[in-house]
Amino acid sequence: MTVNPREVLPTVRGRQTQAAIDAAARTVIARKGFLAATISDIAGEAGRSAGSFYNYYDSKESMVREWVQRFIADAKASVRAADEPDLSNRERSWRAAATYWYTYRNKLPEIVSVSQLAMVNEDFAAYWHDLCALPISLIAAMVRNAQQDGYCQGDDPNLTALALVSMLNQFCYYQFSGDGRSDAVDDEACITTLANVFHRTIYHKESAPT
Repeated sequence: MTVNPREVLPTVRGRQTQAAIDAAARTVIARKGFLAATISDIAGEAGRSAGSFYNYYDSKESMVREWVQRFIADAKASVRAADEPDLSNRERSWRAAATYWYTYRNKLPEIVSVSQLAMVNEDFAAYWHDLCALPISLIAAMVRNAQQDGYCQGDDPNLTALALVSMLNQFCYYQFSGDGRSDAVDDEACITTLANVFHRTIYHKESAPT
């Protein structure tokens, strides 16, 4: 699904104002969630009038639609970076966990907005499906490759990937949601925990029965 981004604004001042509104919206949405955030909240955070928001966006939803295309392009690039060859199993697990973690940290407002809108809007449900399909595809490929080396025999690659992505989404949301929580999160500890879960899930071999 594609989104047609708004044409570039003609003046420096217009671009600066839109950037201020975008930054304010990201801050408010990260703190309150998309559904609870109001245009008055966003305008107040930006130091603008509520009416100025409508010079750039028709609604909160139209704002997020403009964010989505850039996010999907960035996410695809991140997935490719996480799938480099010649990594050890431990390194591959860490790279996958770190890529997901930092994508979530850097794109928290987009992810929160799309995931919440997906519950009530078919278009955004499709966006959410597209966003989740990227890591699911990567992890399923990791599982299939691991199975060729004798790991995780009998596991369904797609279901395993879906389970891991569901866990990642909930874990990251819990860590980052709420007023100011993301600044207190220990990135290294969280990534290490996620990497260990990846490694133990995908790169395990059943012990012989005793």
